[in-house]
Amino acid sequence: MTDTDTIITLVGSRLAKEGEEFVFLGESRECQKCKLKRTCLSLDTGRKYRVVKIRSDTVHECFIHENGVLAVEVVSSPIVAAIDSNKAIAGAKISYEPPKCTDFDDSLYDLIYPEGIKKGDKCVVSNVIENIDEKLLSGCSLKKVELKL
Repeated sequence: MTDTDTIITLVGSRLAKEGEEFVFLGESRECQKCKLKRTCLSLDTGRKYRVVKIRSDTVHECFIHENGVLAVEVVSSPIVAAIDSNKAIAGAKISYEPPKCTDFDDSLYDLIYPEGIKKGDKCVVSNVIENIDEKLLSGCSLKKVELKL
C-alpha cells in the first residue's frame, strides 16, 4: 500500500485527527450488533495506520467509543524498527525477521518488537535512519529503519 492508497473507515472521535497513528486491534464483541461494522472493520488487524483526512464532521454512535466515531481516510503507516545491519539497505525488499538479540537496553524494546508488523511480513526498507549504539546491545549489529508493508 502506498501513501496514495487510502481506505475509508470509522475511528473513535479522539483518534480522528490528521496525522494520528494507531494500530487496528480488530473486532470486539460489541461490534456484532452495529450496522456500521463493515466500514469499521475494513482494516487489517494488528496493522498500523495514519489518518490522512477527516471525511465529515458527522459523529456516528458507537458501542465502544463513548464519544462516537467519525469517517476518515487512512493509509498504511510506516513501521520504525530495528533490523539486522546486513538487511538495512534503502529500497531492499525483505521478509521481516525480528532481531535475535536477547540482551538489549530497555529503551530499544519498541524497536526490537514494533507494533504493526509480524515475522515473515514482506516489506521494503524505505529509509535507513541510523546505527543503533552497540553499547545498548549484546552481540548484535542493528540499524533503525523505516519499513513499508
